[in-house]
Amino acid sequence: MPTYDFICNTCQQRFDIFLTYSEYGNKAVHCVHCNSTNVRRRMTKVRIAKTEEGRLEALSENFSGFEGLEDDPATFGKMMKKMGKEMGEELPAEFDEVVDRLEAGQSPGEIESALPDLGGGEDSQE
Repeated sequence: MPTYDFICNTCQQRFDIFLTYSEYGNKAVHCVHCNSTNVRRRMTKVRIAKTEEGRLEALSENFSGFEGLEDDPATFGKMMKKMGKEMGEELPAEFDEVVDRLEAGQSPGEIESALPDLGGGEDSQE
């Protein structure tokens, strides 16, 4: 069964649903977080296979000259978005949230304060 990606218009959460080909478009989809039917299909990225060497080469070519990014969150956000695309891997929704906030001009410190659970490191364990 294929997996389809959705975003809930009510709670703004992303979720995946398994549907058969015959169910898709015929079966109502409910948000797994809030049970709303106000959802939209999320188009996923098409992946192009690159070697590890090719990805690293593209990263080094695209990201030279980014000195002083700590003072320019929008440019830093653009760089992070490019880096995410070059990695060729599915990144968590939190990555997009951080990049969107950076591109809007929010500083890394402000983002960390607004999203304290984002790190997921040793400090967040209970």
